[in-house]
Amino acid sequence: MSQETRKFEAEVAQVLHLVTHSLYSHKEIFLRELISNASDACDKLRFEALADASLTADDADLRIQITWDPDARTISVRDNGIGMTRDEVVANIGTIASSGTRRYLEALSGEQKADARLIGQFGVGFYSAFVVADKVTVVTRRAGQPTSAGVRWESDGKGEYTLDETDIAERGTTVVLHLKADEDEFLKAWQLRSLVKKYSDHVAFPIRMPKDTDGKPDPTEWETVNSASALWSRPKSEITDDEYKAFYKALGHDFNDPLAWTHNRVEGSQSFTTLLFVPEQPPFDLMMGGREERKGLKLYIKRVFIMDAAEELLPNYLRFVRGVVDADDLPLNVSREILQQNRQLEKIKAACTKRVLDLLEKISRDEPEKFAGFLSAFGNTLKEGIVEDASNRERIAKLLRFASTKGEGAAKTVSFDDYIGRMVVGQDAIWFVTADSYAAAAGSPQLEALKAKGIEVLLMFDRVDEWMLGYLNEYDGKRLRNVAKGEFPLDEADKAKQEAASKDAEPLIERAKGLLGDRVGDVRVSARLTDSPSCLALSDYEMAPHLARLLREAGQDVPDSKPVLEVNPEHALVKRLANETDDAKASDLANLLLEQAEITAGAQLADPAAFVQRMNRVLLG
Repeated sequence: MSQETRKFEAEVAQVLHLVTHSLYSHKEIFLRELISNASDACDKLRFEALADASLTADDADLRIQITWDPDARTISVRDNGIGMTRDEVVANIGTIASSGTRRYLEALSGEQKADARLIGQFGVGFYSAFVVADKVTVVTRRAGQPTSAGVRWESDGKGEYTLDETDIAERGTTVVLHLKADEDEFLKAWQLRSLVKKYSDHVAFPIRMPKDTDGKPDPTEWETVNSASALWSRPKSEITDDEYKAFYKALGHDFNDPLAWTHNRVEGSQSFTTLLFVPEQPPFDLMMGGREERKGLKLYIKRVFIMDAAEELLPNYLRFVRGVVDADDLPLNVSREILQQNRQLEKIKAACTKRVLDLLEKISRDEPEKFAGFLSAFGNTLKEGIVEDASNRERIAKLLRFASTKGEGAAKTVSFDDYIGRMVVGQDAIWFVTADSYAAAAGSPQLEALKAKGIEVLLMFDRVDEWMLGYLNEYDGKRLRNVAKGEFPLDEADKAKQEAASKDAEPLIERAKGLLGDRVGDVRVSARLTDSPSCLALSDYEMAPHLARLLREAGQDVPDSKPVLEVNPEHALVKRLANETDDAKASDLANLLLEQAEITAGAQLADPAAFVQRMNRVLLG
């Protein structure tokens, strides 16, 4: 096939524009990303060679080479890894494929600039080459293919690229950057070496550069410029915090330091090493991608990279964790299908989960401010574990924090243990209310009777809370109770007062039922209210109105249910209804009591215009 010219897909062109015009302060990122890609290519070849040794028979010494040419003004990054076919070049560079490029663009909106921390996370690291280069050439041949199967790709990053067939004697990939006029700093050997040391020292393959002779490379003498050892295999006592941080930044494609990490070696019938990092901030794709796109942990067997295996090594709710697992005794011919059913891997997964929860418990105990930052970033993701991981439900619940009626705003939170420690005498339940905002939760009329008795209520207003609480029925032997659901507990004295109030209000209740008709399932005197005129009451298993509204807005089917309206006979508005002789005015008052209750519960009014007209009629008297 002769030379072919193609256009980039629209999304790739957008990424190229963003990257080349926005990363002025992080130009050096290109070298980290190209080395990372080269390392991945060597990992993939080493794995495929387990099944087909002929792939590396001609050259088993996997390596990455970096060289520069001050006369031609080029930098070249070469690996002798797996290489690419023509179709793979098109899929990996010219089109959007599965790299996450589309989500990268969706994550950047308005005036927001391309964030260097995100480049690698979304698989678009190759394009960072165009930050310093006005032309990039890629020459590649896949392992196992004949020398005539080489491919040459070239582009100036402005919308098109060319593809050519070419003979290549050696397998692997070479990326040649033709530097822009003002990028001379990257033509200095010491600068390239320092960048390798800063970002890629941990790479397990040797990174080699030719000796510098008067500013020019000496192709006859090569030096290894990285430590080329697996950091996790070294004793913890020999690894500095700076080394851990540098390893995390390269592993997670992040410019921030990790929040915390845990490094452990397990010996015994099953031996393995884990090095797990908790990031400081979540990647943009944490909530976007499906499970098949999660790449939080890398699995190695005897320091041979096997796969990105986040789902097999950690539960979904810990998908924000980054790191490596290196096992000694898993079969080397392991495949995804075997991994998913492998008992040894289940033990490793349980151990990784325990290590992460241990680490989070330690941070929550010793560094509460740092832990508050973690919950701000990952709290909702952690809550998924209440549903997904029954065996660790109590441990996860212990880590959660919530605003409460005894706090000072949404930021002042308490744990379940804090709450239990200050329960009033005779209290046997953990009370909470759910809403779609802090203000709605704090202002919920259902809280009134409990607040009057000095009973603390947890205010839960994250979208995931209502779903999570369907699986968290108790904590430390204490039942969790929603203030808006079920029968309200009363002592004997209050029960007698409630019965008397209900009897006195029977005419009012019957009239309200008649006026509201099939808009309600029932009307009754409330034991929850002290100041407000009305509220909704739900059965123990009924969905909260604010959640039902959110699901309907998302296009989900939600079963219809008729609300139970509770009223406060002592409130002036309810008394006005009781004394109103005009049926039309009474109807307006009864419907307003229901609609007020629906609004405070986060429900969507069926007819907002009718509500406004009713309100105006009542206000005008």
